[in-house]
Amino acid sequence: MGYVTMLLYDKPSVLIGRKGTIEKVHYVTHPFWTVDTLFYTIINEDIIRPHYLYYLLSMLDLKQYNEGTTIPSLRTDTLNRIEFNVPDLKAQDDTLSVLEPIEEKIELNNAINKNLEQQAQAIFKEKFPHILTGMCNDTISSIVTFSNGKKRPVSDGNVPVFGGNGVLSYTGEANANNCVIVGRVGAYCGNTYLCLGNCWISDNAIQAKSRTGESQLFVYYLLKNADLPSRHIGSGQPLMTQSILNAIPIVHPSEEGVKQFIEYCTPIHNAIDNNNIENQKLAELRDALLPKLMSGELDVSDMDI
Repeated sequence: MGYVTMLLYDKPSVLIGRKGTIEKVHYVTHPFWTVDTLFYTIINEDIIRPHYLYYLLSMLDLKQYNEGTTIPSLRTDTLNRIEFNVPDLKAQDDTLSVLEPIEEKIELNNAINKNLEQQAQAIFKEKFPHILTGMCNDTISSIVTFSNGKKRPVSDGNVPVFGGNGVLSYTGEANANNCVIVGRVGAYCGNTYLCLGNCWISDNAIQAKSRTGESQLFVYYLLKNADLPSRHIGSGQPLMTQSILNAIPIVHPSEEGVKQFIEYCTPIHNAIDNNNIENQKLAELRDALLPKLMSGELDVSDMDI
C-alpha cells in the first residue's frame, strides 16, 4: 500500500487478512508495518519454519472461519484455535528444499522482467519526452480506442482474466487480443497491464487498443506515463471512464517514431512474455506438488536436492 519510516516487525512472518480479503496469505522476510486490516504472525521457529507455516496456511480455506456479515472478517481467537499436523524440522526442510527453488526462480524471472520493463520505459521517455507535457495538439482518442470489459466466464483454461489488479484467474474463453488493460474501478483504478496474446478483460477493467492495429507497446507506455490513477472520478469508489481516457491531451507522435519504438521494444517484451510463461508453468508445478508434499504422499527425504 505504501512505505513508512518505522517498522512494526522485522522477522519472517506470515500475513493474514483480518477484514476483506481474508483468504489470501502472504510471506514476508523484510521489515514491515501492517495496517489494522491485517494480522502478522510471531512464529516459534523451534517448532516450525516460517516459510513452511506460510504453505500450511495457504492450503487452508480461511473463508470457512469468516465471522463477518457484510465484510469478511477474522478474529485472533479464531485463528488461535486452528490446529495443524506439523512434522519435525528435518521433514519441513526437506519439503522446502523442493518448493523454495521454484519460488526463487519465479522471483528471479519477476526481477528480470522489472528490469526489462524499466529499459523499455527509458526508451519511451527518450523518444517521446514531451508527448504528455508539451504543447498538446491532440487527444489520446485520435490514436487509441477504448471499450469496457465484460463479466468473467466460469470456464477453466489457460487464457488470463484481467481485472484492475492484473491477472485474476484463467479461463477457456477470450474477449480480447493484443491489447492494453486499464483498471476501471476501485483501489486499482488506473493500473495498466499489457497482454500481447489472448485474454479476457473483466467488467472492472477497460480495453485499450491502437487505432493502427499494430503492436500495443506504444499504447502501453503512453498510458503508463499518463498518471492515470490521478485522473479518476469519485472519492469513496474511484472510477475510470472511457471519456476521461479519450480526453487526455497529447502531442501527436510521428508514425516513424512510434514504429521505431515498437521495433526497439518488441524483443524486450518477447523476453518478458517468455519469462511470464515459464512462471505460469512453475506456479502450476508448485501448486501440484504442494498438497502431495505437505501430506507426506510425496517423500523427498531420500532425494539429493
